[in-house]
Amino acid sequence: MPKQHHVVPNPKGGWDIKIDNGKKSIQHFDNKEDAVHRAREISKHEKTELIIHGKDGKIQQSDSHGHDPSNVKG
Repeated sequence: MPKQHHVVPNPKGGWDIKIDNGKKSIQHFDNKEDAVHRAREISKHEKTELIIHGKDGKIQQSDSHGHDPSNVKG
């Protein structure tokens, strides 16, 4: 499975970027918009999947920035 970056709510407030939904945050932001913007930059650079979660922890959006098979139509 390719590496994934996740934007998740921090229980103490704000938003975190994590790798593969790990326990340790790689960056913390006060608001979700800034976290998503930075996570998208990282994901594009590293060609990973970006998974954006809501305050409830459920996945709201997923973006692929690499590792797509080239022979898939559509």
